[in-house]
Amino acid sequence: MHTYPRIISLELNVSVGRGRKRLKDLRDGLAGSDLLTDEVVSEQLTRNIQFFGMESQKKVTESFVVVIGLGGVGSHAASMLLRSGVGRLLLVDFDQVSLSSLNRHAVATREDVGIPKAICLQKHFSAIYPECQIEAKVQLYDASSEEEILSGNPDFVLDCIDNIDTKVALLAACVRRGLRVLSATGAGARADPTRIRIADLQESSNDPLSRAVRYRLRKDYGIDGGIPVVFSLEKPKVKLLPFKISAAEEENPLDYQIVPGFRVRIIPVLGTIPAIFGQVMASYVVTRLAGFSVQTEPVVNLDLDHYRILHQRLLEHEELIYGSAGQVLVDIEEIMYVVKELWHGRSARDQSQKGIGRKMWRSVNELMLVRWDKSKPATVSNLILLKFIEAEQHESTTIDRIREEEPEFYSLVTRVLRRAEMDFAL
Repeated sequence: MHTYPRIISLELNVSVGRGRKRLKDLRDGLAGSDLLTDEVVSEQLTRNIQFFGMESQKKVTESFVVVIGLGGVGSHAASMLLRSGVGRLLLVDFDQVSLSSLNRHAVATREDVGIPKAICLQKHFSAIYPECQIEAKVQLYDASSEEEILSGNPDFVLDCIDNIDTKVALLAACVRRGLRVLSATGAGARADPTRIRIADLQESSNDPLSRAVRYRLRKDYGIDGGIPVVFSLEKPKVKLLPFKISAAEEENPLDYQIVPGFRVRIIPVLGTIPAIFGQVMASYVVTRLAGFSVQTEPVVNLDLDHYRILHQRLLEHEELIYGSAGQVLVDIEEIMYVVKELWHGRSARDQSQKGIGRKMWRSVNELMLVRWDKSKPATVSNLILLKFIEAEQHESTTIDRIREEEPEFYSLVTRVLRRAEMDFAL
């Protein structure tokens, strides 16, 4: 006779009881790191602890994150932040759960239709991870609510708003306050999850929302980049739909405005895409809260011919400097890895985050690959991308001299090349 259901029931009862006690302890003033000493909490987060390590998971558990906009993107982002053990969440949205939003919402059910999205998430989240301090605000973010929503020194702010005015105001406020923020652009009308990227706002492409936000931030606040965004390289697959009372008569969209000034649109949405946007945002934030290094894939628009050019330049340079190209131990695919993954399509001496992306192809005319250590072959773990004049200077110096005179540059290069050794198990 199997007794598993009974055992599971007992474990669940114990878990819920301990969770409620721990929630009371938390509200009585326990620090977030103390949560991990509880066996139920530590077991619930055991896979994260194994992934990050205990000390890094403590950083996550002690973190405070604000999520503004709790629709398809925001609900999934908030849900995974909760499940990753973030200790305090502020959830902000003025809107209510609708029946048509159930195709993309993370936790809402039919019973939740008509209640505020923030309250909906708070209710469900309290059952998933009751130890998390969850505050729900049913309100619109604007200049008048900035202090109320952004005070408390949050460790991260997630912008999941789809209204331009509100989005711009929030991003500008985060920049002014020095808060880390990650913004989501348009997830509707798209279908290809492989085209989703994270990059600087100024490098996002094929997205009308980010284009408008870029313009407004520059025009109204003098902000030109420096804000990471989640976006899709995919062009919208379908168009906005009209409002219709019947097959022959269109309605006035203004009649459907919940808040004056908000543009009302019917955007066809494949529910999987906003969900993935939210998952990407949560992963980005959690890894940074934990201090876990992740190199996002750069948006470098070089085609195969550009990589062939760089490969050919390397061969010619090797013949010129070393008399032979026999020590070039990389093919086109590995050249692509070195250029795109390691050096983000730009000189090793210019690894700032700005300017990476669609404009990168213009500078290929002045870039080339050279050996970092001249005593070793030209392999994936011994190639750096430099401008012509920098390559010439590099050939006239030594590794020891660089280590002595430019310790920061030396550390950067060795760290990047160590990644290649790990990726290729060298």
